[in-house]
Amino acid sequence: MAGPGAEFIGSEEAREVMDVLESGYLFRYGDPRNPKFKAKVWKFEQELAAYSGARHALAVNSGTSALLTGLAALGVGPGDEVIVPGYTFIASISSIIYARAIPVLCEVDESLTMDPADVEARITPRTRAILPVHMLGNPCRMDRLMELARKHKLLVLEDAAQAAGASFQGRKVGAIGDMGIFSFNVFKTITAGDGGAVITSDDNYYARAFGFHDQGHLPNRQGVEVGQRPFIGLDFRMTELSGAVLLAQLRKIDRIIGSLRIKKARFKAAISGCGDFSFRRINDPEGECATLLTVIFPTREKARAVAERLKTTTVDHSGWHVYNNMEQILNQLTVTQERCPFTCAYYKGQAEYRKGMLPRTDDILSRSMNISIGVSDAGLGAGFGITAVSGEDEIDRKAAEFVRVVREVG
Repeated sequence: MAGPGAEFIGSEEAREVMDVLESGYLFRYGDPRNPKFKAKVWKFEQELAAYSGARHALAVNSGTSALLTGLAALGVGPGDEVIVPGYTFIASISSIIYARAIPVLCEVDESLTMDPADVEARITPRTRAILPVHMLGNPCRMDRLMELARKHKLLVLEDAAQAAGASFQGRKVGAIGDMGIFSFNVFKTITAGDGGAVITSDDNYYARAFGFHDQGHLPNRQGVEVGQRPFIGLDFRMTELSGAVLLAQLRKIDRIIGSLRIKKARFKAAISGCGDFSFRRINDPEGECATLLTVIFPTREKARAVAERLKTTTVDHSGWHVYNNMEQILNQLTVTQERCPFTCAYYKGQAEYRKGMLPRTDDILSRSMNISIGVSDAGLGAGFGITAVSGEDEIDRKAAEFVRVVREVG
């Protein structure tokens, strides 16, 4: 199982990595005058910021670390609520809890991204931020969500973990809200095995993010800094080896996505009209990553029958991307028995999570099936489909198999 970036690893990544290994210096900080210091992480950050249209980019060691860093930079904390969709990777929710805030789950629509109308219905005086998730490479309705944020004076942290390289109305995702995050694990558009990044055009948010990700230091550890550190930080630094791989991968990202879009268009055309199903709504067809093709059947029974014959699952059975399957969230299983932040005195609301609390999300996901175009991941219910390097023959063969099964099910 892997994502698109892994299929495109080649001589470019090897060259960047060997440049670091042969220097013998693997730490992200160094003296620019020292020829052993290759500054791969710094170069990756500069190129990612430029590519995204943001002023700053900060590389970290995972997408989860990026979420924690973004929330800390924005000052989200005790007493705050953050609205997040019920269909997302668990880290989108757990990071809010570790920021000592309360996740408020909202419905998704037929795009499988958060429903702006439902988001607005869940805003309370305690709401501090909206966390849109560009799920399965499909950009959220950022125009509507930014309108809501401005109207209610809310912060926006974009979770673009599954959507590096995507755009909405001509702007790269991650750079539309106050901050954005990416993940670079093995299932993502570009990868270093693991890794993440935070982007923003706000100088203060960047400085806070940098401090949180590295023990409270100022950006790039400017001097000794005694007496200048703004707060207690952690250590989410990226190594030069990861930075080297990502530098090469980033330079391929448009080629990767372009290839995926061609393959998805061929697969979609081959199965269109073969049965009673629709396709997931794409909020910006020119801006999606095209990593998956999602079909939505009229009933859950038909969806499951097709999925079973193709040896895959419907989306609602795809593990820890669906709130109903997150028992540690539903039962508020924190690492200590005090159950903070749910019992925090600063929080004046009542946090409650239960299976079935998002009926529209449950209905849509139970009737949906993901077909891999470049992300082969059972955790996404994408056990059937093609890879990022599949040729036309394989695409046609897999599409014909899908058509045959749909017609057999009737």
